[in-house]
Amino acid sequence: MTNNQPGDKLNPKIQQQLLNHLVVGRDLTVGNINQQNITQIFQLGTPDQPELMRLFVEFVKVITDAGYTPEIHKVPPLNPTASLDAAVITPQSSTPTTSTFEFEVVTVNAQGRETKRSRKQAQSFVEILGDTVKLEMVSIPDGKFTMGAPQEESESREDERPRHIVTVKSFFMGRYPITQAQWRAIASLPKIKHDLHPDPSRFKGDNRPVERVSWYDAEEFCDRLSNQTGRIYRLPSEAEWEYACRARTATPFHFGATITTNLANFCQQDQSMNKVERKQTTDVGSFPANAFGLYEMHGNVCEWCADNRHEDYQDAPSDCSVWVINGNSEYRILRGGSWDCFPTFCRCTYRSFENPQVKDKEFGFRVVCCI
Repeated sequence: MTNNQPGDKLNPKIQQQLLNHLVVGRDLTVGNINQQNITQIFQLGTPDQPELMRLFVEFVKVITDAGYTPEIHKVPPLNPTASLDAAVITPQSSTPTTSTFEFEVVTVNAQGRETKRSRKQAQSFVEILGDTVKLEMVSIPDGKFTMGAPQEESESREDERPRHIVTVKSFFMGRYPITQAQWRAIASLPKIKHDLHPDPSRFKGDNRPVERVSWYDAEEFCDRLSNQTGRIYRLPSEAEWEYACRARTATPFHFGATITTNLANFCQQDQSMNKVERKQTTDVGSFPANAFGLYEMHGNVCEWCADNRHEDYQDAPSDCSVWVINGNSEYRILRGGSWDCFPTFCRCTYRSFENPQVKDKEFGFRVVCCI
């Protein structure tokens, strides 16, 4: 950063909004900071000082990249006339140690018959959340992919288009949806913004995914986890989620053209088939992983993403950042389908949405971490 001090010229209202967003830790990532995003997030008018705006954008990038989390410290004021307290993260001093794990990947044909089974490897690290509770984070490699569904994909919708190329930087994602044991461990930590129910789920089980959690609950979980570990945890962007789900496949499901009840926990639609009616969540890891080593990306629980709702992909980001610009903030995105969803709602590209305050027995989440 230059010797210029853009913060010295920013009014206290903007300072407070900046600090609030850094405390929340979800709206800003280094990948989505640009002048357009900053203008909307901080409710700035058209900048009459382009150089000041450029410095402000760079300033936000530096702060976000530094790795802030909600530990309460005194922050030197950005403006000499303002004195603000804010939550600042003490970043981890080193990259976590990863290890290799093996898993099986299954491919099926359009009739759901298995055509291939292979062994793969991936890298992961582990966060210790309690005496017997751990969180496994899988390394998702960088790359490019085509986001959205082609016109010819059966039962695809217009909100899954236009298809567009997205460039993805590597990140870590939870190997499984957050479990009830993991939820309890983090819910017992000090509150950041609001209270968390220690046992919200309808279907009980330590290794079952937590459900009946709102988008705000998931955000609070991420904030507390960040505070506890010194790393920045957040909900995935919609683009990150789809990239991770696809795992370099181009079919409606990462298994292939269809899924069966041997591959995922969902509600079977075809009445002529031998139905497996689970009618509830199942333990995480009960079904085969995708090629990145992630489990239950189809079915079990719908997973909250960070993005605001947009009616389609017109003007969507090409860099996998969280998409908030010109979106409807009254709704947030859910992906993956649930135990009570028909197969089409579990496709890689299917987009659902709900008010961020809603808690439902189909709604859960998984976390990502950028290091």
